[in-house]
Amino acid sequence: MQLTRLELLDFRNYERLEIAPGPGLTAFVGSNAQGKSNLLEAVAMLGTGKSFRAQRDGSVIRYGFERAAVTGEAMLRAGSVNLGCSVVRGARGTRKTFAVNGSDVRYARFLGHLRVVTFVPADLHLIGGAPALRRALINGALAQSEPRYYRALARYMQALAQKNALLRALAPLDPELLDVYNLTLVEAAADLIPARARFVQELDASAAESHRRFTAGAEALHVEYACDIACDALDAQDVARAFERRLRETAGVEQARKASVSGPHRDDLILTLDGRSLATYGSQGQQRTAVLALKLAEYATLRDRGGEAPLLLLDDVLSELDDDRASAFVAGLGEYEQVFLTAVQLPPALRSGAHVYAVRNANVTAVAC
Repeated sequence: MQLTRLELLDFRNYERLEIAPGPGLTAFVGSNAQGKSNLLEAVAMLGTGKSFRAQRDGSVIRYGFERAAVTGEAMLRAGSVNLGCSVVRGARGTRKTFAVNGSDVRYARFLGHLRVVTFVPADLHLIGGAPALRRALINGALAQSEPRYYRALARYMQALAQKNALLRALAPLDPELLDVYNLTLVEAAADLIPARARFVQELDASAAESHRRFTAGAEALHVEYACDIACDALDAQDVARAFERRLRETAGVEQARKASVSGPHRDDLILTLDGRSLATYGSQGQQRTAVLALKLAEYATLRDRGGEAPLLLLDDVLSELDDDRASAFVAGLGEYEQVFLTAVQLPPALRSGAHVYAVRNANVTAVAC
């Protein structure tokens, strides 16, 4: 999988840009606040349809304009595909549209054509941060690799929002409507939880291998799926039965708290080092090494599942690592099919064979190495 063309129109600080990335490493180098991260953000939007930085879609539109567009062409094993993502600001709010090979499609049809794994400085908080960060890693990877998972997740989140609104309502609770929402939650969870369990099993094996390379086997990393529902997470029927039972048991608590208190939206990942909690006992260095291993494991798992490598997007990550970890990470970059990296300065070890672009005030210029 390789992105061969990237075009931006009124995206962030770019008025218009077209580049043709090559295989291997593409590095965007320049001072801060010049537009380097915006380029990786644009590539990510061709894969996931979402920004890894902005909470509001309209933030990607260049100041003073009403529409931003990102288009690109990718070479896949099945052939080339043209992708497009546009964000339009109007009187009724911001609207996002998607296109595949020139035809408008819904988001679910757009997702997964170009798979990406992003690694940004905020990911260094994956270990000690909120569970939502770790669920986002699982959801992002599975939504790209399993269309059924994305559909189940969308159903689950919609029903969860509707149920919570019902629980918070001032009007008397409608038990029949509550049952409808709970049934939808159970059916969706029976798809989500087994998919998560299988993915984390694969992630664990790959993360352990990556971690051994970084630490020369001095410590053993383990990644475990912490399902909120006590069940056989690989058995959809057992998941459904256990979740139904849990919903009956917590019905009173949910009505008292006016919120859903159990389900996949409360799942987590537990990471341990030699059997001890990394979040509780790990040093900052140990946690950062584990995050490196986890992100590379995400990449390897998506590659193995899809039969071709996703794009790896590294946004100013090297500056957040000490010399030893940065060197170990850099040493492995040659193993990846296509990598996009931003940096203030490119490490000498990466210059050979890299496609390097200097970025200054949204001007992107190829640099000979």
